[in-house]
Amino acid sequence: MELDFDKMNGLVPAIIQDNETRKVLMLGFMNQEAYDKTVETGKVTFFSRTKNRLWTKGEESGNFLHVVSIKADCDNDTLLIQANPVGPVCHTGTDTCWGEKNEEPVMFLKALQDFIDKRHEEMPEGSYTTSLFESGVNKMAQKVGEEAVETVIEATNGTDERLIYEGADLIYHMIVLLTSKGYRIEDLARELQERHSSTWKRH
Repeated sequence: MELDFDKMNGLVPAIIQDNETRKVLMLGFMNQEAYDKTVETGKVTFFSRTKNRLWTKGEESGNFLHVVSIKADCDNDTLLIQANPVGPVCHTGTDTCWGEKNEEPVMFLKALQDFIDKRHEEMPEGSYTTSLFESGVNKMAQKVGEEAVETVIEATNGTDERLIYEGADLIYHMIVLLTSKGYRIEDLARELQERHSSTWKRH
């Protein structure tokens, strides 16, 4: 990757984003040496302007940032680094340098989808998900129907706690069914997004 370090006197800003939640965690600066070390070790390393040396995030606290991907912007003078953080990122003890909680539970659906994709690919013995795939589309669809009925029952005659539990089961089995047909949960999200753009805004 050819980066333009000259524009800011040998440095480029590096935006660190959580790979799973997509929250922006912090902003730091890298020189060529820091960038090379980041690529080599897989741990985000900055050039500290106050200490005037390389600084690997977590070298003292143990709260490393493990690199998942590195992208340069269109001008090759800013980096977007997606990483998996170990512990709080900010030196103040907060999850991000903006004091935000590094949580975005809805993003777990993508991680769950990735996990189910892997199960579908590897089909390990003894896995419940494997047994669902082996049962065939009709059985998987029937299971989605059963979970939908249980969700309705809890909504009308059950408890809120059981409603959430059965609703989670419904979504899980729906993802399994989608995967068996070659689709992902993002395909449902895309459909909803298109409906929102074309129809729902008029309601």
